[in-house]
Amino acid sequence: MSDAGLPATMHIGELAERAGMSLRTIRHYDEVGLLVPSGRTTGGFRVYTGDDLERLLVIRRMKPLGFTLDEMAELLRVVDGLRDADPDDARTRAARLDAFLDDARARHAKLVERAGMAEEFIGTLSTLRASLP
Repeated sequence: MSDAGLPATMHIGELAERAGMSLRTIRHYDEVGLLVPSGRTTGGFRVYTGDDLERLLVIRRMKPLGFTLDEMAELLRVVDGLRDADPDDARTRAARLDAFLDDARARHAKLVERAGMAEEFIGTLSTLRASLP
């Protein structure tokens, strides 16, 4: 087990359970290149690591904000290159990351606004219901 309480590797079922996602979705992310397994067993089964789980959780967190698969892939490329970037590339990647952060904040604000409208609607329905016998 690793320091985070995760096994060194896990199969797709355990990854899906830990991430709260379906096997089908994870396989799709593999097909489109968002989440490539760290390895395969001799029998061909996908093998994932804790880092793969963290990557999947980033993808999962982007989904409700409405990021497309292409936008997700772009962000992951930016993040993947941060560690080994030379100073000029690091500045470019940091600027791109800042743009994603601004975009995510704006998308979040829209979601909060929409949630407020939904709460108002529920209140309206509740008031209507309470006025009925």
